Amino acid sequence: MKATTLSVLAAAVLSIAAPTAFAESKIGFVNSDRVMREAAPAVRAQQRLEKEFEKRDQELQRLGKELQTTQEDLERNGVTMAEADRRTKERTFNDLNRDFQRKQREFREDLNQRRNEELASVLDRANRAVKQIAEAEKFDVILQEAVYASPRIDVTDKVIKALADTK
Repeated sequence: MKATTLSVLAAAVLSIAAPTAFAESKIGFVNSDRVMREAAPAVRAQQRLEKEFEKRDQELQRLGKELQTTQEDLERNGVTMAEADRRTKERTFNDLNRDFQRKQREFREDLNQRRNEELASVLDRANRAVKQIAEAEKFDVILQEAVYASPRIDVTDKVIKALADTK
């Protein structure tokens, strides 16, 4: 009997105290997608990636055009070509296509790996900025994902500004 009475009493106290505790809590929200798109370190990381992969991208575009030109030539002139010339052209096309696909796959893999490295660095800095804001402004919790967050608790702009202030 004592345990049941104690449990009921504890539940009653918690039901009275819990709303007060929640009313005193300070909650914030950070839109991580916006931070990764708009924060200065994220923008610089994107620019570094574009510069780093620019030549390879141009080479892929050149190979793609060459592949398309070869295919169009085969479609247009394949019927009138000598059998040996057509086979040589088809072999060239297949080799070029294989080379293009391999380079395209390697490009995507390398780009994704480098993007993940860059974004991990930006995310680490963003998390430190969020923690500093939370401590400075005495937040109890700052969420990064939510179905809905009131603009009143959104601290995304503060995080983006804090990241702009760091180099």
